[in-house]
Amino acid sequence: MRNIDFGRTAADYARHRAGFPSELFRRLQTFDVGQPGQRLLDLGTGTGTLARGFAARGANVTALDRAAPLLGAARALAREEGVGLEPVRAVAEALPFPAAHFDVVSAGQCWHWFDRARAAAEVRRVLKPGGRLVIAHFDWLPLPGNMVQATEALIIRYNPSWADLDVLKLSGSTGIYRDWLTDVALAGFTDIETFSFDVDVPYSHEAWRGRIRASAGVAATLDPETVNRFDAELKRLLQARFPEDPLLVPHRVFAVVCSRPDPNM
Repeated sequence: MRNIDFGRTAADYARHRAGFPSELFRRLQTFDVGQPGQRLLDLGTGTGTLARGFAARGANVTALDRAAPLLGAARALAREEGVGLEPVRAVAEALPFPAAHFDVVSAGQCWHWFDRARAAAEVRRVLKPGGRLVIAHFDWLPLPGNMVQATEALIIRYNPSWADLDVLKLSGSTGIYRDWLTDVALAGFTDIETFSFDVDVPYSHEAWRGRIRASAGVAATLDPETVNRFDAELKRLLQARFPEDPLLVPHRVFAVVCSRPDPNM
């Protein structure tokens, strides 16, 4: 299950994965994150859902990912939205930037994929004194009897190892990540705060199927023939048990915000 390649899901990822809601950006601005003119690095950018949101609010954004197809999708979406991004292909554990270079570093929906200790050390290195790190998640919520729970059960049937990926407990997640607070504390960050809030995201049946194909447990790991069989069964499941269209899918936003200490303060 460690052989995960989100580049294989770039088309579905770009089209169907819901971006972070605008309320997250509003709340982050109260932490002085995402302000116009800030130099901001977005790690594991994927299709740039965080990066594009910050760029639209005036930040100067560098979007970093290891997957070239995802960077291509991020660049195309940014161009469609009329925002600027500087895409960089690299890994979070070895950032190709000088020390004290960025005002903000963000990591949306990706911290669990990194060697977290190494990534945290690199983030601290490239942040200016007093700079902020934001780790954010936007997760669906499997509640008893709901469509998310049924979808997760189907993923596990086709890909049992997905449930065993204890790096994040991807199935059955509550969307709250306490370990990230330990990560940043051990790396020497201070002023550590968290917040969370819940939202319902509307998905058509087609969009939900695309969203699930773009997940780690499906097209990022399974072979194309198995993905097609899974998708056909998910279509039947939705039609039989959850016929309403669009579906309102409960999600939770969770964020950790912390600072690189400033010795002059």
